[in-house]
Amino acid sequence: MKKFFLAFFSIFAIDQIIKLIFLSGFTLKTKCISLIMVLNKGVAFSMFSFLGKNLKYIQLALIAGLLIYFIKEKIFSKHPILSGILFAAAFSNLLDRFIRGGVVDYVYWHCGFKFAIFNFADVMIDFSILGFAYFYFLKKNDKIS
Repeated sequence: MKKFFLAFFSIFAIDQIIKLIFLSGFTLKTKCISLIMVLNKGVAFSMFSFLGKNLKYIQLALIAGLLIYFIKEKIFSKHPILSGILFAAAFSNLLDRFIRGGVVDYVYWHCGFKFAIFNFADVMIDFSILGFAYFYFLKKNDKIS
C-alpha cells in the first residue's frame, strides 16, 4: 500500500498545484497550443454538462463503485502504482467539481485540428488505463511494482 499512497499523493498534489497556477491567472498561447484556464462543467468534450450539479454525485458514485471493485479484486496489491495514479487523478477532478463547480482544464490543442481542452489529471487517467490494458490484455501474468 506504500506505493499506492506515494503515487496517489504525488499525482494528486501535482495536479492541484498546476490547477492553482492556472486559477491564479497564468496563460500562454502559441500557434499550436494554448494554456488557458477553462472550468469544464461536463466531462470529456463537455459532454453531460446539462446534468449540472448532479454530475459530481454521479462521478462520485462511479468512483466509489470502481473503488469497491478494486478492493474486491485485489487490484491495489497487483498494481499499486497504476491504482494510485488512477484514483488520484479521479479524486482531483472530483474535488474540483465540489469546490470549484467544474473541473479546471487548461491544455487546448488547436494545430491542424481542434481537440478537447484537458488537464494533467486527464492525462494520468489515460496513462493508468493504458497501463491496466497492457497488463490485463498483453501481460496477464506480470505484475507492476
